[in-house]
Amino acid sequence: MIPQRTATSSTLTLHVNDTAHTVTVDHRATLLDVLREHLDLTGSKKGCDHGQCGACTVLLEGRRANSCLLLAVAHDGAHVTTVEGLGDEERPHPLQQAFHERDAFQCGYCTPGQIVSGVGMLCEAAEGHPSHATPAEALGHSTGAPAQLDRDEIRERMSGNICRCGAYPHIVEALEDVAADGLQARQGSERGSERGSEVSA
Repeated sequence: MIPQRTATSSTLTLHVNDTAHTVTVDHRATLLDVLREHLDLTGSKKGCDHGQCGACTVLLEGRRANSCLLLAVAHDGAHVTTVEGLGDEERPHPLQQAFHERDAFQCGYCTPGQIVSGVGMLCEAAEGHPSHATPAEALGHSTGAPAQLDRDEIRERMSGNICRCGAYPHIVEALEDVAADGLQARQGSERGSERGSEVSA
């Protein structure tokens, strides 16, 4: 008996950096694969491919996510923000500017993931999300009080992102600068609400 063939690819739409992209992808492809190989958005890096280094971090519906762990077909219609969508050379995101001013990188491979994770972390802290450093009861969770981002808090909340060069002190300083200025990242969900033009890949 001849085995019945099943579909191995699907067509889906992803809203990436305010632009809708329709792509046909293998069912095994991760979101990271699609971003890099189909959409040519190579800022998100493939560091470990196991969700342990954070180099592939994106904002999925405004929340931090390791794109190497997400099957693309499971996120049809999702809104994604990559490092390319945060700012550019002429108008960098405040955190990108802070990384530059604090020299918060060495080889730079982990930097896109660090920045995207930092942007998501600033939003989470502003919304009063607890952490192991500051549990919910310490935040007065019923009031939705934002978390105070001191160095210990930043280190805890950024612990999912590895810098093999050891630029952690400057990364923390850059995040402190942005937090102190009261600058919060726009969430990917807010960016995604502005629908871009349809693009097929």
